[in-house]
Amino acid sequence: MRKFVYFVAFVFAVGMIAWSAPAKAEGSFADRFSAKEKGESGTYDFDKAHSFIGFKVKHMGLIEVPGFFRDFTGAVNFDVDDVAKSSVAFKAMVTSVDTGVGARDRHLRTADFFDVEKFPEMAFKSTKVEKKGKGWLVTGDLTMRGVTKSVAIPFEISGWLPATERAGMKMGIVGETTLNRRDYGVNYGNTLPSGIAALSDEVKVVLQIEAGKAKETPKAE
Repeated sequence: MRKFVYFVAFVFAVGMIAWSAPAKAEGSFADRFSAKEKGESGTYDFDKAHSFIGFKVKHMGLIEVPGFFRDFTGAVNFDVDDVAKSSVAFKAMVTSVDTGVGARDRHLRTADFFDVEKFPEMAFKSTKVEKKGKGWLVTGDLTMRGVTKSVAIPFEISGWLPATERAGMKMGIVGETTLNRRDYGVNYGNTLPSGIAALSDEVKVVLQIEAGKAKETPKAE
């Protein structure tokens, strides 16, 4: 019995040492995530499952009500040697607008707002990328409700994740800008007796994008 107790204690001690020792497996997720990368040139497609294109509108001067477009596509053509030569384009199906309230979403799809029967999608295509302070500024044409306006979006490259055996390199991009909804013909809403707009004219556009390259196939020798 005593030998059995000693054996169990030995196994437990070995297990605790192995559990507490830091993992040093080469190519582990932690190693890849902490790797310092500057990226590599190529086309990075938006990962819809880990990205969002959203907006916020102030309601009655009190709080910002958020919304998202659940259906979208996009790609970044990145130039590692000269980021200013990079470009980005994306499309969002405004029929997929989601604010978490069904009745409000149905109203947003009407002619009062997005008028999805006539204009089912919105699109952005960059015309210029330039350095701006510690970050970057992408300027491009935003088309919504049949109206195209030039907008500028400050953004940062939030990080890189090196390629694995199953997937190519990934990049993170975060950006935010403000536009006036009336510039695109969205004029719905009244003014409260206090003089405050029931819906603000200014709309914040929020981008949180994870994009990845296709896995490169090794060249045959």
